[in-house]
Amino acid sequence: MAHRAARDAYRSLSERLNRFAQGAPPSELLFKILRILFSEKEAGLVASLPIKPFTAAKAALIWKKSESEARAVLEALAGRGLLIDYDHHGTSIYSLPPPMAGFFEFSLMRVRDDIDQKLLSELFFQYLNVEEEFIRALFVNGPTQLGRVFVHEPAIPEDNSLHVLDYERASETIKAARHRAVGVCYCRHKMSHVGKACDAPMDICLTFGNVADSLSRHGIARKIGVKESLDLLQQAQAGLLVQFGENVRRKPAFICNCCGCCCEALVGIKRFGSVYPIHTNFIPRLDPAVCTGCGKCIDICPVQALGLVSANDPARPKRRLARLEEKHCLGCGVCVRVCPNRGLRLEARPGRVLTPLDTTHRAVVMAIERGTLPHLLFDNRAHWNHRAMAAALGVIVKLPPLKQALASRQLKSRYLEYLVKRMKS
Repeated sequence: MAHRAARDAYRSLSERLNRFAQGAPPSELLFKILRILFSEKEAGLVASLPIKPFTAAKAALIWKKSESEARAVLEALAGRGLLIDYDHHGTSIYSLPPPMAGFFEFSLMRVRDDIDQKLLSELFFQYLNVEEEFIRALFVNGPTQLGRVFVHEPAIPEDNSLHVLDYERASETIKAARHRAVGVCYCRHKMSHVGKACDAPMDICLTFGNVADSLSRHGIARKIGVKESLDLLQQAQAGLLVQFGENVRRKPAFICNCCGCCCEALVGIKRFGSVYPIHTNFIPRLDPAVCTGCGKCIDICPVQALGLVSANDPARPKRRLARLEEKHCLGCGVCVRVCPNRGLRLEARPGRVLTPLDTTHRAVVMAIERGTLPHLLFDNRAHWNHRAMAAALGVIVKLPPLKQALASRQLKSRYLEYLVKRMKS
């Protein structure tokens, strides 16, 4: 019976995670991961927490504990990076981050001995890199994605620099952030435990805002200033790493500096293709008169979007040219940096990618696209009328795809941005 109760606790936690628009498909591997990160008691408690941020008083009410008891549990979870905590007008606010980008990464953002990080890394590798369901769900379940690529700033031509908006530049995100922190790259740390890591820098992944504040206070990441953050960005760009961050215009919580061999996002794109855009608003254009077919751009492309083809030159039948598969291209610009003849140049894409205003905007749109809007709006499962309203909304999100697509397009409008601002005022 005890074994069954433990399994039920982790299954309930799995169900709670999948109330996020971006969740974690249940499997035996997931349950093994959760057992390492959460005790059975913690799993049962976290399973009942709301999706939206909450206070210790709210958790105490749900758990039927005193506020001081609830706070002690919440602080212990935040201390291990399983919750994010921050101050809001003198009140501590808590939230359960999604698995990705969230507490999966936080578990490996520092070297620690309270859990078996080698075993955890092996389980992550099997769950995220071998099994397909998680990564497939991450990238193909809806047009609005959790993350996006930032343009590689040294590749921006001077005559085009004015067309690059601030939210497209990692440097501007760093300057605008209230808090900044650096941690160990989760992806390369994981790969090091399974013998597959590259030699790219490890201490280089950046977090911002409340996430950075929480992780640095609990020793999971190290708080840093603007100068060191920009130095790390320059180091990453010099190493031709891709800046991949949260898919919002305002206050993104993270920017990872990614390689094509370890980063789960980039590996996933190579595996399944870029079904929905996470690319920048730029694309490299090739000058065939300059290209020598040296292949340097092909070797550096993190998602294998470039290849060599015949130049169809009768005078030089062996001549080759680089060719870009535009639908796979991230628009990151690292290929531009390595071309010895300046045969590649970043230009604006014909149509701009819509980047959500902020996390609220993105969460609502992702929930509509993935059919989880009821969970987002009415997530107190202990209250009967919330469940009833969730069921009613469930009918709406099960409408035919054409009507769902129409609703999604409407919610991605400036009207939604206006509503979000009103809700926060």
